[in-house]
Amino acid sequence: MSALPLTAPPADAPASLTALRRAFAEARRPPARRHRDIAEALGVSEAALIAAHVGAWPAGESPMRALRLRPDWPATMAALESLGEVTALTRNASCVHEKVGRYRDISVSGPEGRGVGLVLGGDIDLRVFYAAWAHGFAVQEASERGLQRSLQWFDAQGTAIHKVFLREGSDVAAYEALVERFAHDDQAPAALPPVAEPPETPDRPDAEVDLAAFHADWAALRDTHDFFGLLRRHRLSRTQALRLAPPDFARPVDAACTQELLSRAAQQGTSIMVFVGNPGMIQIHTGPVRRVAVMGPWLNVLDPGFNLHLREDHIDRAWVVHKPTVDGVVSSLELFDAEGRTIAMLFGERKPGQAERCDWRELLASATGVASGAASGCAA
Repeated sequence: MSALPLTAPPADAPASLTALRRAFAEARRPPARRHRDIAEALGVSEAALIAAHVGAWPAGESPMRALRLRPDWPATMAALESLGEVTALTRNASCVHEKVGRYRDISVSGPEGRGVGLVLGGDIDLRVFYAAWAHGFAVQEASERGLQRSLQWFDAQGTAIHKVFLREGSDVAAYEALVERFAHDDQAPAALPPVAEPPETPDRPDAEVDLAAFHADWAALRDTHDFFGLLRRHRLSRTQALRLAPPDFARPVDAACTQELLSRAAQQGTSIMVFVGNPGMIQIHTGPVRRVAVMGPWLNVLDPGFNLHLREDHIDRAWVVHKPTVDGVVSSLELFDAEGRTIAMLFGERKPGQAERCDWRELLASATGVASGAASGCAA
């Protein structure tokens, strides 16, 4: 990327791109605003804001430069291992999940361009849904702390799916080689056309749901991953399924219990799992949390290697959910916004073949007031 020319843009380059770059530069002056907030204030998607920085344009207009990546997403993901230790960031409109680690044990299955990827190499634990990926960029931005290098991917609407930020010990030469390898042939400055959000699919009427069959299938679950198939089979959204769940398998709780649960987990040293995602990615933290802090509407975990930033005021509904598995019942706290979109899910640390931990069950019950309906034992 350092070799990108800094000459004047083509004569027919849209003037709006210049305006976006200059507005971005102004918004990044201290106290700097976040990319997502700047894009929203300017009435464009975050991907469109990044795309305005692709190609050749006069130096000094903005501290950021970007290079468009070709859409060979699984291969690009597989190459991330070469970067060494980095920060992985996945977010949705209400929650940001950041993990420090290395990309390892990277795989993909399914049809090309629409497969499901896995990253299972320890601290960075991801489930990747490539069908939602549409735009990718390598980004460099000058700041008071030096040059920040990243890779960023977005969906068709320009909403962020996943970002990778280099750290002090990351391999910059490997980053430059990756960018050169996956650079798109087209690096002309261009505006991204706005793409309408796909229409929301309304819940089917409750009267059309075969409750007896749904309840029987829920009770027959053998793995937490089978829950997605259960929803598809009965054509239910997640929130509708929880509302119609068998007795004792799902219970609505006060959203304020999220802060209580994280605070008690930190005090007690309970090892938990925190899932945060969007249509293109789920990112998972496994382990204890230590420093929990509330800053305005944000509920934060601020630990070395793991940061979580959760908008408590966006939590419209919270549920304690119990799912049967071959290892016993697995319990979670699941958080949703006013549109029924999943914000985050919290579980106790557990691996396949292990029963749910007793300390997690006790923590969940004490923080939410909902005792586990599990008939099976738990692991010490």
